[in-house]
Amino acid sequence: MLRGRRERREERREERRGGEQRVHYRMRQRLVSIGDDYWIETDRGQRAYKVDGKALRLRKTLVFEDPDGRELAKIQERVARIKDSMEIEDAEGHRVGMVKKALITPLRDRWVVKIGDGPDLDIQGNVLDHEYTVTDGRTPVASVSKKWFRVADTYGVEIAPDQDPVVVLAATVAVDMMAHQGR
Repeated sequence: MLRGRRERREERREERRGGEQRVHYRMRQRLVSIGDDYWIETDRGQRAYKVDGKALRLRKTLVFEDPDGRELAKIQERVARIKDSMEIEDAEGHRVGMVKKALITPLRDRWVVKIGDGPDLDIQGNVLDHEYTVTDGRTPVASVSKKWFRVADTYGVEIAPDQDPVVVLAATVAVDMMAHQGR
């Protein structure tokens, strides 16, 4: 009886999260820094991607790797005249995205990810508290929340099935780094 209730509760939780179609990842809050490495895990605790904070570089650089150590993407700081940005490159060095803070809005943080071969991504919500959404126009791409995990300093990223998880997770890491600079 107790086991049946637990299973039904888990099924309802999965339905609210979008069922099996959406992909869920677990990220550690504020542990992204240059020189540090950490793992992005699935919601079941399996290692999905390694974020390697490359030290001894002039610019802030993070490398996304698969569990076998193959480079999938790179995030590099770009210092512009007006506002800072971070560039996301694929394994071959081609730019796939540019993350920038948008104009200041009074109630919510807003960021834009300029995507090279697709619609730009809009990030809105409370970035510092890890409660925000990612859209491409009106279509939801991902959502970020601390509510999915009970572990301290952990937040979840839920990604729509038709999206590239490396680009979305790299954008999430870049926003986290830029939002917490100097804190």
